[in-house]
Order: sequence, then structure tokens, then C-alpha cells
Amino acid sequence: MRKMVDIESARRTALELLASDTGKRLQDLFDEAIADLLKKHGRPTTTSEMVAASARRERKKRR
Repeated sequence: MRKMVDIESARRTALELLASDTGKRLQDLFDEAIADLLKKHGRPTTTSEMVAASARRERKKRR
């Protein structure tokens, strides 16, 4: 899925430099940042974690 986001010029430059310094693509940096944000807020970050969380919610509903 593709989404457009607006990034401040200075931040984009900083991200491009980080990507260059670390040998990563911008997409890799965004993926890492989003995963970290989701973890910080206790949200699943992978499909298997999402399925497991959904199954736990369903089990709780049935009780």
C-alpha cells in the first residue's frame, strides 16, 4: 500500500543522511520507526502478532 506523507525538509535531509550513513533505504528507516512506535503503544507489529491478539480478544468475548 502506498501513502503520501509530508515531511519537513530538514527532517527529510536528516533521514536521507541517516540512510546513507547506515546503508539503509528510507523505507527501511520508516518501517523501523513505525514498528518502534507501535511497540511503544503496545500494538502488534507483525501479521502473526495481529492474528494472536485477535484470537485473544475473541476468547475473552466468549467467556
